[in-house]
Amino acid sequence: METSTAFAPELYIPRGTLDISFYQKAFGAKEHFRFSNEDESIHVVELAIEGAIFHIHEAMPNSFFKSPDTLNHSTVCIGLFVDDVAKVFNSCVAAGAKIINPVTDHDYGYRQSMIQDPFGHLWQIQKKI
Repeated sequence: METSTAFAPELYIPRGTLDISFYQKAFGAKEHFRFSNEDESIHVVELAIEGAIFHIHEAMPNSFFKSPDTLNHSTVCIGLFVDDVAKVFNSCVAAGAKIINPVTDHDYGYRQSMIQDPFGHLWQIQKKI
């Protein structure tokens, strides 16, 4: 069996969250599976952006993991490499993302932008140029 190394970030959201459609609207993410709580709120969802898997998970009380809203900031930035930075950036903004940095070509050879999703997670949308 052939395997490869991959990252699958787990993004924490507030308990009781019902809607994570931002990820489908912004990134075209496809849902692989979902486990819901009795009240239909999200416990965990596995999504993929063009095959890149990530998870959305509710923040549980007394857990080591916190959603950005409890900290009033994010402690990580998800770097997402795409073919068309401006297109994905604009899609994110149209879906409700907050602009942190607009699309910029940097002298170190990357086109990058940064958004904050509705749950407070930071995403650096980028491409090597």
